[in-house]
Amino acid sequence: MSALDLGLPATVPPPEPGGLPAEVTIWEVGPRDGLQNEREVVPLEVKLEFLHRLAEAGLRVVETTSFVHPDWVPQLADAADVLAGLDRRPGVRYPVLVPNERGLDRALRAGVTDIAIFAAGTETFSRRNLNRGFDAQFAMFEPVVGRAVAEGLAVRGYLSMVFGDPWEGPVPVEQVVTAGRRLLELGCEQLSLGDTIGVATPGQVEAVLRAFDAAGIPPARLAVHFHDTYGQALANTAAALRAGVSAVDSSAGGLGGCPYAKSATGNLATEDLVWMLDGLGVRHGVDLAALADTSAWMARQLGRPSPSRVVKALISD
Repeated sequence: MSALDLGLPATVPPPEPGGLPAEVTIWEVGPRDGLQNEREVVPLEVKLEFLHRLAEAGLRVVETTSFVHPDWVPQLADAADVLAGLDRRPGVRYPVLVPNERGLDRALRAGVTDIAIFAAGTETFSRRNLNRGFDAQFAMFEPVVGRAVAEGLAVRGYLSMVFGDPWEGPVPVEQVVTAGRRLLELGCEQLSLGDTIGVATPGQVEAVLRAFDAAGIPPARLAVHFHDTYGQALANTAAALRAGVSAVDSSAGGLGGCPYAKSATGNLATEDLVWMLDGLGVRHGVDLAALADTSAWMARQLGRPSPSRVVKALISD
């Protein structure tokens, strides 16, 4: 869909030098983070079609599933079947989340090339999500990352509760930076900073990113992952882009939440992100019309409308 079709100016000036990245990598999390909180199990064939459509829409990183224990996230109990049935597209990365060494074993058997680990920025959430204390989580992840790197896999580190925790409240910036540094020192190539309950504001985002930069961790090593609980996800993303971040997590149609943080609403919708990037003149490689059609299709499979405002604006049915 062209800018003219959408009623936008036919040309958008490129970003000003030093103001915004010329290109953003969208890390699509819909098939994993987006679906993990669904109560009804989505059929395998629907998941595979969803993955196929997302790749066809131009997304080049599509987080596919997770090798968590089925009792933790029943929706993703079919992870091995999803990967076995996946029609991998050239040039598309299909990372999976692994919680521990057993998950890594399963991922290696499935032939994955990219994994992610999920750490907590606070003591309470670490205990609730991982059944381990804040410091103990890094000891658990060390052999996972070490083995993955030795096997030639790319490893991403998620850090949750970066901006606020429902049990502990605001999270000290220095604590966030310390946790992030520890994940990177384990061997993670990239660190995704998660606003798990969607409480961040642009000022907080800027402060956290400044603190990482002051600690010698540049924006090129970071990604951002915002939830839209208070309607701030796009504003927070814009603040991160202006601070030099060029990797953004989002979920097609705004699907998602967090099964271990009940106040967390949906992720930043990929369509909303793409609309903003188009308006800023930032390259991303995604076909907005195809993506919106995909999210509308998925919403029908789930039996409810897409929460994405851009999907609602573009899709009449």
